Amino acid sequence: MKIRIIGAVAAGTSAAAKARRNSEEAEIIIYEIDTYISYSGCGMPYYIGGEVENGEDLTPRDPKFFKSKYNVDIKTGHEVLQVDPKEKILLVKNLETGETMKDSYDKLIFATGARSVVPPITGVRNKHVFSLRNIKDMYSIKKYIDEKNPKDAVIIGTGFIGLEMAENLKHLGMEVTMVELLTQVSPGLDEDMAILVEEHLAAKGVQVITGKSAKEITENEVILSDESKLPGDLVIVATGVRPHVELAKEAGIEMGVTGAIKVNPFMETSVADIYAAGDCIEQYHSITGKPVYRPLGSTANKTGRMAGNNATGGNLEFRGVLGTGIYKIFDLAVAQTGLTEREALKEGYEISVSHNIKPNRPEYMGGKEMVIKSVADKKDGRLLGVQIIGPEGVDKRVDVFAALITFGAKVQDLVHLDLAYAPPFSTTKDPVMYTGMIQENAIYGNRPVMTIKELDELASSGKKVRIVDARVVKQYEASHVENAINVPHSAARDVAKDLEKDTITVTYCNKGTTGNAVQNIFLNSGVEKVYNLSGGHKTYLRYLKMKKK
Repeated sequence: MKIRIIGAVAAGTSAAAKARRNSEEAEIIIYEIDTYISYSGCGMPYYIGGEVENGEDLTPRDPKFFKSKYNVDIKTGHEVLQVDPKEKILLVKNLETGETMKDSYDKLIFATGARSVVPPITGVRNKHVFSLRNIKDMYSIKKYIDEKNPKDAVIIGTGFIGLEMAENLKHLGMEVTMVELLTQVSPGLDEDMAILVEEHLAAKGVQVITGKSAKEITENEVILSDESKLPGDLVIVATGVRPHVELAKEAGIEMGVTGAIKVNPFMETSVADIYAAGDCIEQYHSITGKPVYRPLGSTANKTGRMAGNNATGGNLEFRGVLGTGIYKIFDLAVAQTGLTEREALKEGYEISVSHNIKPNRPEYMGGKEMVIKSVADKKDGRLLGVQIIGPEGVDKRVDVFAALITFGAKVQDLVHLDLAYAPPFSTTKDPVMYTGMIQENAIYGNRPVMTIKELDELASSGKKVRIVDARVVKQYEASHVENAINVPHSAARDVAKDLEKDTITVTYCNKGTTGNAVQNIFLNSGVEKVYNLSGGHKTYLRYLKMKKK
């Protein structure tokens, strides 16, 4: 059997390796337009910034490795120009010699990946303007920095690559400005979490401009949509990627609603004996079941393995994605999995939202604060999504949450997890468990939480609402929620006796714990509706910043 694969990065090489494990008889050839194969693309910003000293560490495997270990032929510098599904013929061009040849296949796997989106900005093709998608891009950027020693960098876009490049260019001593068309950085996050990232960037000396776009790039400036100008002798365009599907379209393969190749759970395309995997395919979301496009190296490896397996008679089935991702921005980790609040509302869920602010381990062991935002379905308690930001312990927790959501856990299940505990690693009740406790009380225990946005809407509705600051007097006097009265925790029981029982009441403290304690006191004294403000005064202050933007 002749297996041909187009593309030799994560999905293509994973497909070839799995196909070979299943069959020693198959003839497996990969055609790759580029020079580099099977590389660690996510490590590229760190080579540019000097944290990874040797670029070859990101390209540890070459065609000789695959030939010797898997008996797979990888032909680099070869572009597949045409696919004829009826005759099962490929037209292939050797880019070094210019010669074309025909090859036949029994099974074909598209692993053509994705390409950087290059917006129509005047001057975007200038020599000091780069995208970062492959190893050639990485070496080009590194060479330019070494030779030209740029002082001012402008990064257009604030997704994963843009943020990682901001950190690494800053480490090289450049002045860095980020430009984002949206009103927030890190578009995949909810706005109330993205503001944490923006604050951290500012603290590290990175200027962030949101709500504007780049209009023109000159030799040493970037002109924005409002005609303001930024110094920039190095410009990185990091405005996302789109699937590389032109060849598949020409072959008559059906595209999905996201513009990527449509595949079934077995990685089969609409054309018989043709599979697809990696960043060129459309996935579906594990929660909603709807099509999504989430190009990640982890998913590319997974789907490539499935395509290689099924092309050789296997039956592995794809179970969808949650969009789980994590990145580092200086000394802060940012992670998410499942649906954001914005996405859950768009899907029509009635949701409960909590902001859980807890250290990753006890403060006496150097614990550092994490913010965990969770989104749950009010109707059945199912956990829908989580976003976490903090210096330490974020990776551990997001993976726990991803596993829980994958298997349909409900918020009350989190409380019963038998998680590992020792002071160097966690608090006695892990932040994951605290998230479950907050959500369980909110959904089932008559201890509801209210987001700052919901409070703002309630206060603007004209309904009578009592806002109670449960912190000590000194903290209240320094800053408090608008129209809040101060009832310190120590005085709450005495004050509760005289409260009007039918007035909607919202309690808060700095982060949520004391606000919840006063909420309990008021509820037990007969006040009918008492909410605890999610994330407390800390989250309120960030909400004010959001409103000003």
